[in-house]
Amino acid sequence: MPFKSGFVNIIGRPNAGKSTLMNALVGERMSIITHKPQTTRHRIIGILTGEQFQVVFSDTPGYVKKPAYQMHKAMNRFVEGTVDDADLMLFVFDLTEELEDDNPVIDILKKTEAPIMLILNKKDLVAEQRSEDVLGWWKKRVNFAEVVRISALKDKDATQLLERIISYLPEGEPFYPPDQLTDRPERFFVGEIIREKIFLLYSDEIPYSSEVVVESFQETTTKTGEAIARIAATIFVMRETQKAIILGKGGIAIKKLGSSARSDMERFLQTKVFLELTVKVRDNWRDDERALQRFGY
Repeated sequence: MPFKSGFVNIIGRPNAGKSTLMNALVGERMSIITHKPQTTRHRIIGILTGEQFQVVFSDTPGYVKKPAYQMHKAMNRFVEGTVDDADLMLFVFDLTEELEDDNPVIDILKKTEAPIMLILNKKDLVAEQRSEDVLGWWKKRVNFAEVVRISALKDKDATQLLERIISYLPEGEPFYPPDQLTDRPERFFVGEIIREKIFLLYSDEIPYSSEVVVESFQETTTKTGEAIARIAATIFVMRETQKAIILGKGGIAIKKLGSSARSDMERFLQTKVFLELTVKVRDNWRDDERALQRFGY
């Protein structure tokens, strides 16, 4: 059997289940997942290699219908860029989501020359008739190569979907070494872990007004020979009041944040972690081009 390899790009609206799906397919926590929409802000590569295949998945931010900030426009550009390098497009649609004729994803899908697979997610949360109605609605607007109904959290659905994805890949050599899981460095995921904890531990505008920069990441060995990762990160917010909320009274909130993030980092890095967190104010960073460039947008 010839080896197959290719690029599979995942797009959809915020909170459609894109990150959950890629994590289920790749088997690692490549993208942060919380109950809040717009959690993924960057295009993240997840690489899955088997004996006869390599799939390079690309998880993208949810497309923002009406960008309110320059940050949203940058996130949308990540999505728009997926039409140029895909061997297969996965369009994830949440079956509980509203159907809108002005959905901006429709125009993006029409621009791609790659086959498009419609992934109807959260099938377990709706009646069969709703699923059929949604399918009929989308078929009138976009030409899909295939339609798959799933619940992204169920491994059985992910396994069957992976088999269908591989069938669309062209024959060719792998693009990455077999043990490589992503094109992002470890420090990127360290920052994502901190940002995930901010989403989980803080409410209202705090998660959407904050950004994380990993200032230093050093792997050292103690005198007793124990490996340790020393990480320093800065949490940027837009106002002094937000800084006070992140810190909490007597620093109790940021201590909880640091403890939770450090625990996940140690599992991810498989080593002991010393984490130092700092909070700074950067006024209106979501519309500041220089700040956005520094933050990787």
